[in-house]
Amino acid sequence: MPSLTVENYVKTIFQITSAQGGNPATTGQIAAALSVSPGTVTSMLKTLDAARLATHRPYEGVSLSRAGRVLALRVLRRHRLLELFLMRVLDMTWDEVHDEAEHMEHAVSDLLVDRIDAWLGHPESDPHGDPIPRADGESLPAPVGGPPRPLAECDTGMSFRLARVIDQSAEFLRYLTDAGLAIGTVGQVERHDDGGGLMRIRVARRSLALARDAAAKLLVDADGQPT
Repeated sequence: MPSLTVENYVKTIFQITSAQGGNPATTGQIAAALSVSPGTVTSMLKTLDAARLATHRPYEGVSLSRAGRVLALRVLRRHRLLELFLMRVLDMTWDEVHDEAEHMEHAVSDLLVDRIDAWLGHPESDPHGDPIPRADGESLPAPVGGPPRPLAECDTGMSFRLARVIDQSAEFLRYLTDAGLAIGTVGQVERHDDGGGLMRIRVARRSLALARDAAAKLLVDADGQPT
């Protein structure tokens, strides 16, 4: 059985490489994500390479092997299903479930995870809109209608539906809750840029000012052209 540390590393490498179009993850990126020293990362990358879970090339970065990708998707499947279970069954908020799922994801069996998946009705995304890997451990569900785009890239007049939140820190999620923004929220861009680094959106008949750097962390399904 892979150790907790190994699972955390392959999961982190998968998330970093996926976010940058498959390009290798650097030692610095991994160290920052896991809050460890670069020297610690380098040592672990040698271990992953020896175990054939990853390919590490000094000064170039690290990419997961097929076995490493399968393991990473298994860990993400556990984590995201646990988040949804905690939210639906225990009524925890979306800013509370991440840390709890982090503790639990290494302890639950695949059998229990499959039972949770069935009980939840085989959902395709977690409370933050992240896709839940399939039980085969090798694939993610394809987004309906194509991949979502950052809200910051939507033009004035475009309608949108909030599909995914990239920044899942508790502070940012509470900020979204206070603003009335949740997965599935629909709205319209009133002004793409007001000249002061803000965009204005209309949600539930309310006009909201949203910092553009915050809007860049929100992925949306945009339907239609600007009016």
